Amino acid sequence: MKPKMKILIGYDGSECADAALDDLARAGLPAEAEVQLLSVSEIWLPPPPPSAYEIVEQAREVEVPADLKRVYARDTKAEQEALALAERATGRLRTRFPGWSVSATSSCGSPAWELVFRADQWKPNLVVVGSHGRTAVGRFVLGSVSQRVLTETHCSVRIARGRLEEPDTPVRIIVGLDGSPGSEAAVQEVAARTWPSGSEVQLIVVDDPVAAPFGNLLPTVAEAVAEINEEDRIWAEHILKHGEELLAGSTAKVSTTRREGDPKKELVKAAGEWGADSIFVGSTGFSNRFARFVLGSVSAAIAARAHCSVEVIRNR
Repeated sequence: MKPKMKILIGYDGSECADAALDDLARAGLPAEAEVQLLSVSEIWLPPPPPSAYEIVEQAREVEVPADLKRVYARDTKAEQEALALAERATGRLRTRFPGWSVSATSSCGSPAWELVFRADQWKPNLVVVGSHGRTAVGRFVLGSVSQRVLTETHCSVRIARGRLEEPDTPVRIIVGLDGSPGSEAAVQEVAARTWPSGSEVQLIVVDDPVAAPFGNLLPTVAEAVAEINEEDRIWAEHILKHGEELLAGSTAKVSTTRREGDPKKELVKAAGEWGADSIFVGSTGFSNRFARFVLGSVSAAIAARAHCSVEVIRNR
């Protein structure tokens, strides 16, 4: 028997967090899932010092100093309020997804790091966070909870952005393909989801053709460039065909597109033109944090720039 999907949702009571919950109805998620809803109280000052007895009892519950802060903060008013916030949101999810097993939990500290910590401990299949809608520059330079969670977690992440939709409109999904194992995993994830009747999936390969230097003044070079571009075109068609084959059993209508330009811009542009609900992409998976911070990735850039939800798929 296939285990239930585990979903960790970050919730802070904001409009974007509520929109993220509503967005899940158009994410193709299974009818049965194990869901944890986490609200984090941002406490930066230490809580009141515990008594000697409390220190002894709490110390028994922790193995590392990092856990001690969480234990001390557990019964503070701020965390109690965070838990109440999460519990209210669980009712909303249970109404929308009656087959889901939903639990509320709370923590204190940095929302991003607490979500990352919980994901490391619980090992969900998917982490869901809302986007607070700062500008792309602000999100990229300053960072946000959603960007930090996307960068640091080891599972798939959905940065959910709710949208005003007309009733009974079809769900539209864009999948960015580049021939990598990550992009194939994104197609497989879309194929595994249950989409409502009338849903549409558009597979897109973005190719950046090589321009011949000096135009056609050097025929030999121009011919070599043309040959490279033709090989890239054939490669793109092969990837799109393979993606169609992976989605052969899906209930959604599948189409394919090849675009030219920068994938970070073109996938976002395509989503806006088509009115997509979400973009699915694979994760590049840099080997260290410095590389992720300096170089960024196509998936992180799309997540920052898109006006729809973005789901970054990682194989575990």
